[in-house]
Parts: sequence; C-alpha cells; structure tokens
Amino acid sequence: MSRKMDTTRRAFLGGAALICGQSLTSRAMSAFQYAGAAASQPIRIHVDATRTMGSIPSSFTGLGYEISSVSTNNLLSPANRTYVQLVRTLGRSGVIRIGGNTSDYSRFDPQGKLVSTPKGSVINEESLQQLGGFLDATGWQLIWGLNLGNGSQQNAIEEAKAIVAIAKDKLLAFEIGNEPDLFAHEGHRPHGYSYENYLTDYRHFKSALRAALPGVPLAGPDAALDNDWAQRFANDEGKDLSLLTHHYYRGGAGNPASTLDELLHSDPKLTSLLATLKDISERAHLPFRLCETNSFSGGGKPGVSNTFGSALWTLDYMLAVAWGGGSGVNIETGVNQLDFISSYSPIDDDGKGHYTAAPDYYGMLAFAYAGRGEKLALNYDSGPTNLTVYATAEGQHRIAVTIINKDASRDAEIELTFRQPLSRVTAMRLAGPSLESKQGVTFAGANIAADGSWHPARLEPIHLHDASGKVHVPAASAVVLIGSRIKS
Repeated sequence: MSRKMDTTRRAFLGGAALICGQSLTSRAMSAFQYAGAAASQPIRIHVDATRTMGSIPSSFTGLGYEISSVSTNNLLSPANRTYVQLVRTLGRSGVIRIGGNTSDYSRFDPQGKLVSTPKGSVINEESLQQLGGFLDATGWQLIWGLNLGNGSQQNAIEEAKAIVAIAKDKLLAFEIGNEPDLFAHEGHRPHGYSYENYLTDYRHFKSALRAALPGVPLAGPDAALDNDWAQRFANDEGKDLSLLTHHYYRGGAGNPASTLDELLHSDPKLTSLLATLKDISERAHLPFRLCETNSFSGGGKPGVSNTFGSALWTLDYMLAVAWGGGSGVNIETGVNQLDFISSYSPIDDDGKGHYTAAPDYYGMLAFAYAGRGEKLALNYDSGPTNLTVYATAEGQHRIAVTIINKDASRDAEIELTFRQPLSRVTAMRLAGPSLESKQGVTFAGANIAADGSWHPARLEPIHLHDASGKVHVPAASAVVLIGSRIKS
C-alpha cells in the first residue's frame, strides 16, 4: 500500500483529540514518493542532491513559554547557565516565543513584585532584564505576546517599550493577543466574538502601539483552531506583518484516544493545515511559523508525551513542518497555563533549580543535525513499515539523510543510493530502550551532560560502494546519516 510521511494537525480544547490519520497519497514532484515494498524486502532510498526544494531557516528551531515563566526569577536568565547551555545545544540561532494563555491575564509593573500564576502573572523590569541577558547568552530571537484579552492597552504598550529596550535587534515580532479565535471561550470577549470583531480590536491596538513604537515588527493572528483566520488576516494585514503565526497540537491530553500509537501515526489534518498555510504564505509573500506547538495540549499526556516515542515524533514533526513550507516551530516548554511543568516539555524542571533534557529534547537535538540547509528530493518504498525519510544539503559538500522508523515491531533494512558519489557517510542514531521509555534516550550514543552540553560518543561508519550503502534501522529508532560529497 502507499504510505506518506507521518504528519500531524492541531485540535485542542476541552480534551478534544483529532482522529488518527491514515495513509496519504504522495504528490507528483514532491520529495516523497511511496510505492509498496513488502515488509521482508529492503527499503530502497534514492537521494537526488541535484534537486533542491527550498531551504530550512537557521532559526527554524524554537521553544515556547507561557509569560508566567518570565515571572519566575532567574529561570530565563544568563545566570541560569545550565538552561542557557541546553538552549545553545539545540542551535546557535533559534526563536524564543513568550505568550500563551497566561499572557492575556498578565500585566507589567516595572518595580512590582513578580507573580507567576495562570490568571494574574506580573512581570517587572528586573525579569525583563534577565530575559534580555538570556537572549544575549543564547543568541536566539524573541517573539513576544502582548495582552489583548484582559488588560490595559496602555500597560501593554509600556511593556512593549520595555521589551524593545531589552531585546534590541533580537526582537523578531510582537503578537497582539493569544488565540483570539478562543477569546469567547476564555471569557475575554462575549459569545459570538468573530474575526471581524478581532480585526477591529487588533487595528485599534496596533494603531496605539505604532504611535508609541513606529515600525515595530508584528506577527499574527496566532489562532488556535480556525485556519480561516490566518487566510483572512493575511489578506487584511499581510502587508504590515513580518510573520504569519498559528498553533498546532496533535490532540488533547484529556482524550483517551491521545495515545502513543496515535502520536506516531499520520494526522491528515496537519497535512491540510500545512498546505493551507503554505498557500497563504506564498500568496502573501509572508513566512509562517507554528509558534505554539507540541504533542497533546493541556500539558501533554503523561506516559506518552514524556517518552522516547515523543522524541521520534518531535524529530519527524519538525522535519514535516519544514517540508510543508514552515519557517519554524516553537515547542512548548516548562510550566503551562494550568501552572504545572508539562509532560511534553523538552526541558525538565524539578522546581529546585535542576534542569535536564527530556526524551523529546533528543528529537530536537537530532533535528539540529538533520534540518540544515536545502531540502533535497528523494524517493523510496516504505511498504507496510511506519517509516519516513528526509534529506538535506548544507553548503557544497554536506548531505544529511534522516530515517525515522516509528514502527514498534518492524526493523528496516535500508539500501541507500546517491545520484552523486560521497567520500564517506557516518550514522548518528536516536535510540531508547523502548517507545515507552522515559530514561536512557541517546543521540549518537551520548546523552546530555549535567551542564547541558552534548558531544557525540558513537559515529558509526557506513560503507559505500559506487555511491550506494546499506544501513539497518531497528524498530522504534531513527538515524541521521551525514555524508560528504566528493570535492570536484
């Protein structure tokens, strides 16, 4: 049977979960072409480095935080050296997004006392100075969400001035309001609050913001569920935006259907979402970003979102968004809108100042090596195996091929061919004891050190003959193959 890359699409709220996806047919001229190899046959992958399909931005990787995290003293701070290193290990450039549900209940009090709570967080000048130092220490950019839902417009503008001062050239954009399509549900607006109502509110707020801060970059609409809002917002405000933003979760944590099996199988609604956003993006000449995203909303599903299976999903998901035309993702991290550390957080926090890499962090780490440069065309037969493949080229000589075997029971024997000869290929494996494991996850044979750093321990050589090679990919594992093209 035909099989297409495992992808996912958000629908959260009230524990609602999306129906598990099914196999999808591939498109002509896409990077993925599937036929139907039998499980006992090798999976043949052909990489064509002469056909590129657009580049992956160097700032693609991102982390997302509730604004209440900024109200936590010395969390997002240069003094938190382990946390800084954990972020830097994921890449030299990236994007921190601060917002979430708590942002529409928050306020800025320059000399006030910090308060971190779901519906009443207070940030002050000192906490923002810490954030500015954190951005400098990591080298990452900032998306900041302003309170449109339940606060004073003047207070939000004073907050924006303070953000501009601390972020400087690292400010990517301001968002005005978080998930405005759910404002009525959240109690910020009356029942029946529509896109037209939002656009009026947005433009009133924008006018005041721009009067105080001319030319400040903006992003939106930051909707949770309604794709139509992105289309209409791009039409109405696209010429005055730096970035189109939207949210995505695979489903809701409270839904019994939100299982590891569902997570690791395709979600056709993500495919639809990405196609819609890509079309909007191209028409508006505006990049799009999934600026709040993770496995299951509501803090993740314990026993699913914090397992090795989520690492495989994270790697596959990030690559799928890149192939779908996205300019980046912000993986939700840390405390959530319900005021506890999320099961899906890639960085674990014991509440006592100790920060460690969770399983899905390793998926993001693997992406740091897999998702560089230009996307390459390839074709392969996956047969009945739940397996996806991606390839990239960086510069003139580096090629990466990523093979993700999400199948719980089938090993994959890979026969890999390249259109151009390579001088060598090494394998970096993403592995764990089982899909359900919460400990023991490694990438390239190594785990994250106590100080947040990482160094590969096992680079496995793959022998080539006439631009071809073989690699074994066990069930429930992934491998990033790094090849060097022969210099002409």
